[in-house]
Amino acid sequence: MAGLRFKRILLKLSGEMLAGDLGFGIDAGAVDHLARQIETAKTMGAEVAVVIGGGNIFRGLSDEASGMERASADYMGMLATVLNALALQNRLEHLGVHTRVQSAIEMMELAEPYIRRKAMRHLEKGRVVIFAAGTGNPYFSTDTAAALRAMEVHAEVILKGTKVDGIYDKDPVKHPDALKYEELSYFQVLEKELGVMDATAITLCMDNKLPVIVFSAEDEKNIRRLLSGEPIGTLVH
Repeated sequence: MAGLRFKRILLKLSGEMLAGDLGFGIDAGAVDHLARQIETAKTMGAEVAVVIGGGNIFRGLSDEASGMERASADYMGMLATVLNALALQNRLEHLGVHTRVQSAIEMMELAEPYIRRKAMRHLEKGRVVIFAAGTGNPYFSTDTAAALRAMEVHAEVILKGTKVDGIYDKDPVKHPDALKYEELSYFQVLEKELGVMDATAITLCMDNKLPVIVFSAEDEKNIRRLLSGEPIGTLVH
């Protein structure tokens, strides 16, 4: 499509986005909502890779996991991302969007193993690639996995879909006077400890000059607006 702002994108979604109004688990309506946005991006001509968190099922750093060995908790969280990836793949293929799940933890019956060159080939052929199981290593978040995979497949941007329309100086749900940032540098995100992505992920993006746009994935039209060049959300660069 002429005028497409980004040709190859990595969409980062939190697991909570798949929980919808349930607040936990996987809500079919929420999965459909996200799948249709990815379908829109594909229709516009973008090549789409996706990384999903697992917080709707299990969060390794949660209070509920306290007392558990960190590595074990992180591996459980990685498996939760595989469940989310399979749910999203199922819905995308129902919409007619060819999709592949690649897992950083090998599970041949469910997903392809992560192979960088194969992932890039899928993208070139117009398939959506969902990267599951984080980096395959404990102590690394799915935000870090998103930054790593984006750089490996030469994505032009990370689009981080959240429930709010950008980055604020404080929680806009709790503070009506919260200030929204239109644009931030990587250093500002780290200095202000804004928490939109962990420090490792932000540092990886900074070192490789990979921009991040934080936007609301609640509005189904935002993906189209972003790819068309509208200034949606907050740009970190």
